[in-house]
Amino acid sequence: MTGRIRTLLHKEWLLELRRKTVIAGLGLYLFSLVFICYLSFALQQQALNKTTWAALYWLTVLFSVVNTVAKSFIGERKGIFIYLYTVAPAQSVLLAKLIYNTILSCLVALTGYVLFAVFIFNPVQNNVLFLLIVVLACSGFAFSLTLISGIASKAANSNVLMAVLGFPVVISILLVAIRATRKALDGLEFSASFDDVLTLLAINAIAGVMAYVLFPYIWRS
Repeated sequence: MTGRIRTLLHKEWLLELRRKTVIAGLGLYLFSLVFICYLSFALQQQALNKTTWAALYWLTVLFSVVNTVAKSFIGERKGIFIYLYTVAPAQSVLLAKLIYNTILSCLVALTGYVLFAVFIFNPVQNNVLFLLIVVLACSGFAFSLTLISGIASKAANSNVLMAVLGFPVVISILLVAIRATRKALDGLEFSASFDDVLTLLAINAIAGVMAYVLFPYIWRS
């Protein structure tokens, strides 16, 4: 299975390199969101406190990640599904998608963080805790949205279904991530965010297990 997952990851990477307009569009979208935030608060520095910074940052990451992960199954052509069905088991396809989308989501979040630090300001005091929250939250987004993308790809009006199914999940992850990020901005110790980290881990575990169990049935349909 490891060899198949590695091959599928390589396939995802090659396809991403061929779709240069998608990468450029994602970069422009992320830059535009950050630049709008900069223009909105450049003349009102006092209005942008740490809580607002955390909320704006995670909303920017969320919108960018949704646009990135939503195409994982919805954007695939029917012929690709048939081909993958004949050469790899459902679990390998799912794990490759999960790993790839998690890495891509983390890269988007880190790029957004750099842009926020350059254009607005960098209030993060506990960098280790902040990076841990970024990895856990992005993993939660990737796990949940990948499964929902697989479900939506089998139905009509897949984009609408993706939004309806994904809203309750991403909102819960978003609220926990904002609360934990606020503590990282204040420089609090890890123990102060232990419950938030545990909640994100639980969401990731539930989403991962559900995806691993349910995806084979979705794949066969």
